[in-house]
Amino acid sequence: MPYLNELGNPALQRAVRQCGIEPPDDVLLISLGEKKLRHLHRGALVNSYPCSSSLRPPSCRENSYGTPLGLHKVVEKIGDGAPAGMVFIGRESTGQCYWERADAGPEQRMYVTTRILRLRGLEAGRNAGPGVDTFDRFVYIHGTCHPERFPENLSAGCIILLDGDLIALFDAVPEGSLLWIEL
Repeated sequence: MPYLNELGNPALQRAVRQCGIEPPDDVLLISLGEKKLRHLHRGALVNSYPCSSSLRPPSCRENSYGTPLGLHKVVEKIGDGAPAGMVFIGRESTGQCYWERADAGPEQRMYVTTRILRLRGLEAGRNAGPGVDTFDRFVYIHGTCHPERFPENLSAGCIILLDGDLIALFDAVPEGSLLWIEL
């Protein structure tokens, strides 16, 4: 699609060409350095959200707990209609919001909350395939149970958004949207 050239991101353009895919109307761009997620529709900025990522350095390697770089696709949307703060374990609602759980408080572990945008890496050997597979690593875009610490990097590889921003993004992007993660 011509709008991809207008984004001025040669690495993204190259990855799309190498993967042999036709870019959909919706593309998400994440800059880990800026801690920004941008949603574009046909090349036009729809919205920009602050985000955070892994506590560890970016990495596509299995068991690294780093946020994977490169080209991804949103392959599943989970949690439509759940209340903000709902905890998901194994992509299933627990029926409790994070503040209702026995471990609630500043030392609470990082839960997957509110909504889940499940990601699949598209670059074989980089973020797709044995030892580097984003999908198999269960890397998502999800909410946070520590909004007071946001945008501190606290995840085990996932991209974290505040609840209101995540719900807006979840409602705005369809499955099949592309996601580009860069430093």
